[in-house]
Amino acid sequence: MNQLEINNLQKKFDDFEAVKKITFSIAANQTVALLGPNGCGKTTTIAMILGLITPTSGSITINHQLLTKDHHYLSKMNFASPYVELPKKLKVIENLKVYAMMYEVANAKAKIEQLVEELNLAPILYKKTGELSSGQRNRVSLAKALINDPEILLLDEPTASLDPDTGDFIRTFLETYKKKNSMAILLASHNMDEVTRLSDYVLMMKEGSIIDEGTATDLIKKHGRQDLEEVFLKLARQHEN
Repeated sequence: MNQLEINNLQKKFDDFEAVKKITFSIAANQTVALLGPNGCGKTTTIAMILGLITPTSGSITINHQLLTKDHHYLSKMNFASPYVELPKKLKVIENLKVYAMMYEVANAKAKIEQLVEELNLAPILYKKTGELSSGQRNRVSLAKALINDPEILLLDEPTASLDPDTGDFIRTFLETYKKKNSMAILLASHNMDEVTRLSDYVLMMKEGSIIDEGTATDLIKKHGRQDLEEVFLKLARQHEN
């Protein structure tokens, strides 16, 4: 069953069409990667799914429920990005408690303790968030994104600017957590090795449109390239005006 369905989703800003009637779906326990150069429409697409931007046309459906302006569906999803900072003056434990309250998490204490253990947050639990390293902030951001046991998780560059060891820790955690919880994940990333490792299906975007799609293996084979990065570069340059 599809957790998330996007049908003919379009967004115009005056005469500029940022997203051009795209259609895709994500099933439970599936990770779909959204790839494309800066300005291709990835961020706008994610913002529409989160209810931050109203689509010009098209529909977004979660578990066969059409998203409406009352945003009741937000309790079923969450979002993590290193570019969206948590309150810097709050301690890590305070941030987690605040977000647990916002999402009305049942048995929040147990959920926080679980995430603290799984993401190795105990050594930094009482540090102010603004004092953390980039790797530590990413782990806290991920804990925040999982605090409500989301059915749909949106990830924007989850391992950006991380050292290889920390990046591998995050990827391994995501692989394990998805299997345990059957989440649908939409992953936006410029790290092609990460996409190849984590994704079950790949959408290639360019200038607001999905220009190709398939599994990473199928796309590499279809375009006769060595890896996904070569496929990405080929498609991006092929569709340049």
